[in-house]
Amino acid sequence: MSVFRSRPALRWLVPAAAAVAVIGGGAAAGTIVASADPSLPERSAAQLLVDVQNAKVDGFSGTVVQTADLGLPSLPGVTSGAGSADIMKLVAGSNTARVWYAGEDKARVALMGTLGETDVIRNGSDVWMWRSADSSATHYKIPADKADKKPAALPTGVPSTPQEAADAALAAIDPTTAVTTTGAAKVAGRDAYELVLTPRDTASLIGQVRLAIDAEKHVPLGVDVYAKNANDPAVRVAFQQITFKVPDAEQFAFNPPEGTKVTEPSAADLAKEHDKAITPEQAKEAEKQAAADGTKVVGTGWTSVLVAKMPAAGDDKAGAKTGADQAAGQLDAIVGALPKISGSWGSGRLLTSALFSALITDDGRILVGAVAPEKLYEAAGK
Repeated sequence: MSVFRSRPALRWLVPAAAAVAVIGGGAAAGTIVASADPSLPERSAAQLLVDVQNAKVDGFSGTVVQTADLGLPSLPGVTSGAGSADIMKLVAGSNTARVWYAGEDKARVALMGTLGETDVIRNGSDVWMWRSADSSATHYKIPADKADKKPAALPTGVPSTPQEAADAALAAIDPTTAVTTTGAAKVAGRDAYELVLTPRDTASLIGQVRLAIDAEKHVPLGVDVYAKNANDPAVRVAFQQITFKVPDAEQFAFNPPEGTKVTEPSAADLAKEHDKAITPEQAKEAEKQAAADGTKVVGTGWTSVLVAKMPAAGDDKAGAKTGADQAAGQLDAIVGALPKISGSWGSGRLLTSALFSALITDDGRILVGAVAPEKLYEAAGK
């Protein structure tokens, strides 16, 4: 029997991705020394940053738990309907996943939602994605010239482990944040140091981002995102259990269950999937296109505000509603339930949470940032 069927896991999609994505600032590491437990050697913030960047393990397996409480209001289409339970768990609930890793070419993430289980596995040049909800599987065969690239187990921008969540936070480091340490911690029964990223700009809704770093292996064991003045994290992604042992080969073997519809993408499709990473030149071109479309960032660091146009609905040639049109309809229902506001910048609707605010203007713009609404109004008037 497939290990996917014998050992199902609960779904884990990481709302911390959104929280970390709005972190526009980081810190100069400085020379602050960790007040570590007497059993642990002292490590400065700068040393811990280097430890994380240079960490390398041959293999591990464990259970990752994600919890969130963003304080969002009840919204139509989100709090009811198919799949709503999974969506709500991302903003006010708990999710769990099992992960296995035995090198860049042997990795597995097991996910489960209300409507079924999804498994992603790489075993050498073979990559499988299996969905129990519709009894479907997609099998990718990685070309030899792409074998050194790591396939994405989750949608772009969504961390699938605390390591990826930590990488996203650390990549944003610059002088707008203070980086300190709080000493020793315990995560998944292991000794860890705690690295704290704090925005210097008090206008940010994010109070701190805390990274628990394994004292021996130097890999992140957990990431906590705190709202300003909060005692409990709004988002947490952490190992509940972890073993630094190379998993058995059987964990990466997959045979489609009977009745599964298997799709084999073409080599061209696979090449596109693995060529998603863009060059600096392509990034500049994308920025130019985004600017032409009205997308821009107002401000810098932790209090930067993203300004973009709301997505437009579309119809296919037969005049039927497309997926984009249906999604736009759902979005309209959500926006219509938000409180109306107005000011010198215009009028629109406002969504607030513990970690971010979003302003949808009547002239078709959306502004999002880890800031209080006043910052959005200011950006909307520019």
